[in-house]
Amino acid sequence: MAYDDQNIFARILRGELPAIKIYEDDQVLAFMDIMPQADGHALVIPKTPAISLLDLPADAAAYTIQIVQKIAKAIETGLDAKGIVLMQLSGTAAGQTVPHVHFHLIPSSVHELGRHAAQMGDQEKIKVLAEKIKAAL
Repeated sequence: MAYDDQNIFARILRGELPAIKIYEDDQVLAFMDIMPQADGHALVIPKTPAISLLDLPADAAAYTIQIVQKIAKAIETGLDAKGIVLMQLSGTAAGQTVPHVHFHLIPSSVHELGRHAAQMGDQEKIKVLAEKIKAAL
């Protein structure tokens, strides 16, 4: 399957759609999930167009995981998270809903998680959580 440059994350990367950003550099963007499974649920995406982890060049994957770790530490510190679920779904059969590789960072335990993308989160609450995470970076 060819990369669809009209997917929601590609559009966020181009600035066509809004996102509550917590980190950005020339290779990676981290932002809050607007349909969170738990308070503080964040996403980290490479700017390299790739549908799944299997399509992402090794150098981009290596750099992205370093930022995933950095954001995870900021979530832990900024939100006093006791645990963080790291989730990466590759392919629709695995549950991937946006065809752009992305990593979920969910401050929680597996026993507390809600269903993915079940309902829209409170955007003002998400912004407050984002500021706490950014302050910890």
